[in-house]
Amino acid sequence: MSGDVAAAHDAGYKGGGTYVTFVDDFSSSNTFSGNWGEGVKTQTHGRWTSSETLLVAPEATYFLRDFNDDVALTFHDDGLDVVNASYGMIGMARFYHSGALDSYATEKSIIDAARNGTAVVSKAAGNDGIAVGGSVKGTTDYLGNSLIGAQTAIFVGALDFNGSATNKAALSYYSNYAGSNLDVQNHFLVVGVDYKATGLAGTSFAAPIVAGYASILGGKFTSASETQVVNQLLGTALTNTIFNYSKSIHGMGEACLSCALAPVS
Repeated sequence: MSGDVAAAHDAGYKGGGTYVTFVDDFSSSNTFSGNWGEGVKTQTHGRWTSSETLLVAPEATYFLRDFNDDVALTFHDDGLDVVNASYGMIGMARFYHSGALDSYATEKSIIDAARNGTAVVSKAAGNDGIAVGGSVKGTTDYLGNSLIGAQTAIFVGALDFNGSATNKAALSYYSNYAGSNLDVQNHFLVVGVDYKATGLAGTSFAAPIVAGYASILGGKFTSASETQVVNQLLGTALTNTIFNYSKSIHGMGEACLSCALAPVS
């Protein structure tokens, strides 16, 4: 985690008054081990992603939704809504179209919320080393593709660690990148995912950090809309902390929580 998180907590910003929904694997027998600095644990993918955001924004209200439940998400009028989507919906690229997921209640509600601006959607960019929206062996991520151009969607890629001006970080070898699509570039952020420290790798663990950042912003700027929070995160990202920064690779840059929190109102 960035040292910005501890500074935000010290200032009293912990995501209070916001809502974070995780759509992930909470019920399968697929578990793996890692360590958030609290000792080695073995748990499902969803437990890992949600516990990561909990470290960032401990006072948010959390909802856990298994991605096999096929139930539409609900959102709130009294605080910022955030959705973390550290998964993809993989299908044949030649069959993809803009309404391809309309029959999937959970995914349609996520897509609609991102398009309508009713929830910040933090979407893991993917781990194929390709541009967002691209294909691998004829398959593509229908959920990711459907979020391209949505006003409150953020695609999140992974750096090897948290960068700084004096110790610049590179994009992790596995991480998908922004590519040539301007809609993706303008809604793409990167954050550090330090496998050596945690034993956990993948953009699945980049997206929950940005979800937590959005929650913290919503807890400070209580009248801000989801669109304003997204624009604040995108507009305050850093490029001088990234080795060989390129917008087509790193999008808007490395998410900077302290920069996003800086305004008084």
